[in-house]
Amino acid sequence: MNGREKIQLSVIGVLLVMLAVGFTTNFESFVTRAVLSEQAPQITVIGEKQNDNAEPKDTVRPAMLATETQAKKQSSQLTLMFKQVENSVVQITSKVTSINPNVIINGNPLESQSTKLGSGFVYDTSGHIITNNHVVEGAKTVDVRFVDGNIYSANVIGTDPYNDIAVLQITDDFSEENLQPVILGDSSQLEVGQQVIAIGNPYGLSGTVTTGIVSQVGRLLPNSDAGYSIPNVIQTDAAINPGNSGGPLLDMQGHVIGINTAIQSGTGEFSGIGFAVPSNTVKRLIPSLIENGKYSHPWLGVSGTSLTPDIAKQIGLPKNYKGVFVTTVIPDGPAQKAGLQESSYNINREIKGGDVIIAMDGYQVRDIDDLIIYLADNKNVGDTVVLQVNRNNNLVELTAMLQERPAN
Repeated sequence: MNGREKIQLSVIGVLLVMLAVGFTTNFESFVTRAVLSEQAPQITVIGEKQNDNAEPKDTVRPAMLATETQAKKQSSQLTLMFKQVENSVVQITSKVTSINPNVIINGNPLESQSTKLGSGFVYDTSGHIITNNHVVEGAKTVDVRFVDGNIYSANVIGTDPYNDIAVLQITDDFSEENLQPVILGDSSQLEVGQQVIAIGNPYGLSGTVTTGIVSQVGRLLPNSDAGYSIPNVIQTDAAINPGNSGGPLLDMQGHVIGINTAIQSGTGEFSGIGFAVPSNTVKRLIPSLIENGKYSHPWLGVSGTSLTPDIAKQIGLPKNYKGVFVTTVIPDGPAQKAGLQESSYNINREIKGGDVIIAMDGYQVRDIDDLIIYLADNKNVGDTVVLQVNRNNNLVELTAMLQERPAN
């Protein structure tokens, strides 16, 4: 055997040894993987390529972790917000005396007392409390109970039935209470779908928290007691029940953006639709209620309805024409003095004509809501307002000086 053959045999031997070692290593790895797979089957994440050499992965999906983390964060935020304002929310108890003239005892009509429960919140460090007018209506003195159990007497010093707002003044010594006023937010910045929180005392259960979203903004809420609608009301699905009235509706920064005031329900209990008076209305009214005991509302002196396709057809306007059809002009009111004309009818009660308000001070008026909201948000008693009117398909401009709204 020559030298060349010896070298070839040496190379072949080395290769055989390497193959043997490699086979043994792979075989042991294969056996190990097989045993492990029988003892603890691996979970495959859909859409993810497996790598034998990769580190084991958590079998919980990232989306599940994110949802749990978000839920914990939200729960923690709600807890912090409640602790931030719980000392500012109060329970209000008022006693109202009613007289029944149909029952006479010893020559006097029968008197009876009833108790109303509601909620409220601290407005300032001077002891002013904000609540709903209907919570304290008919009462001059009420009890205010804080979350720590302390109870103080308070006088009703200002009311506005039209927007269902009232201001109380604590008359007892409250120096030990360390009043914490709420922060009033900007309700004009609210958006549909935004999360909100309601705090109050439903059915007397103090310090109750519910949460939901802003269902809609800019609602017009009829107020049969006052005879006028409350403008710009916030609609929410946060649970509001009897006893919540007067309590705060808060945004996620803990700012009060409304006063919980009413629900829409056939049973008197929450049915998914609640309403709150916006905080910007509170900001506008409260200083006057504290100083004067009332707020003077600007008044145009008209009644009207949103223009419908049927009305538009009868007075010769396009089907989707926008505006407020004037049905009544109050005698000696600002609108009549400005020359506004109410609707007229023929003998068959068909509409012959009538003014349609289409703008105020250059701002479009699409329906009756726009008219009421514009006056409430932008005008005061004594201000003038320029009305753009469609009269028999001719545009007319009228100027009215607003008066104080008369009592209903």
